[in-house]
Amino acid sequence: MKNELLKIGPFTLYGYGMMLALGVLAACVTAEYRARKLKMEYEHVFYLVIWCAAGGFFSAKLLFWITELDEILRDPGMLLRTLSDGFVVYGGILGGILTGYLYCRIRGLVFLRFFDLMMPSIALAQGFGRLGCLLAGCCYGRETDGRWAIVFHDSDFAPNNVPLIPTQIYSSLLDFLHFGLLLFIARRKKADGQVAACYLIFYSIGRFVMEFYRGDLERGQVGPLSTSQFIGIFTGIAGVLLLGTVTALGKSRCRDGAKTGRQTSF
Repeated sequence: MKNELLKIGPFTLYGYGMMLALGVLAACVTAEYRARKLKMEYEHVFYLVIWCAAGGFFSAKLLFWITELDEILRDPGMLLRTLSDGFVVYGGILGGILTGYLYCRIRGLVFLRFFDLMMPSIALAQGFGRLGCLLAGCCYGRETDGRWAIVFHDSDFAPNNVPLIPTQIYSSLLDFLHFGLLLFIARRKKADGQVAACYLIFYSIGRFVMEFYRGDLERGQVGPLSTSQFIGIFTGIAGVLLLGTVTALGKSRCRDGAKTGRQTSF
C-alpha cells in the first residue's frame, strides 16, 4: 500500500493515477475488441472512452464538492486543494453516461447498443480504480478486530497503524466479478439496454451494502444513509425500470416480426 511508486527528479509515478490509467486502457481495449466482434462501429470506442472519462471525472469531482459544500463555503481554498483528490464514483458514473449519450446523439449512433457495449468495460475499469484506492489509502474501511484486516503505515487518507476492513480489495473483486457477469449477460441479451440496466442494478446493490463497511465518513450523509447509498436507491430503480422497458419493447418487436413474417434482431 504505497501511493508513490516511483520518483525520478520532479516526476512521481503515483499508484492511484497509474491504476486509473490502466483502467481506462483496459476499458478501451476490451470495448473495442467486443465492438469488432459484434461488427459495431469500433472506431468510435476510443472517443467514447475519452468523452466518458472526461465527463465522469468532472461529475465525480462536482458531486464531491457538493457533499462538502458547507466546508467549501467556510474555506473556498478547499476547491484548489482538492483538485487531485476527493471524488464520488456515482458522480462519475452518471456524468459518463450523460456524455456518452451526448456523443452518440451527435454522431448519430444507437445509444443503447453502445451503452451495453461500454458498461462491462466500465466495471473492469472500476476494478483497477479500486486497486488505486488501495495504494493511496482512500475509500478505506471501518476499524475492525477481525481476522481479515489491512493496516496502513504511511497513508495521507486512511488512519495509520489501525486494522481496517479492506473495503478497497472487496470492492475491486466485486467489480471484476461484475465485469464477468455482464459479459455473460451480454452474450444472452434479448434487447439493447439489458446489459446496461443490469450494471445499474448490480452496482447499486453492491455499493449500498459496501457502504456499511466504509470508514471514510466525510463523503456526506442524507439522513441515516450515505450520499452514495441515497443515490444508489435511484440508480437501482432506474436500472429496474430500464430493464423492464427494453425487455417489454424487445418482446413486442419480436411478436410484430413474427406476425409479418420478418426476422427481427436486437
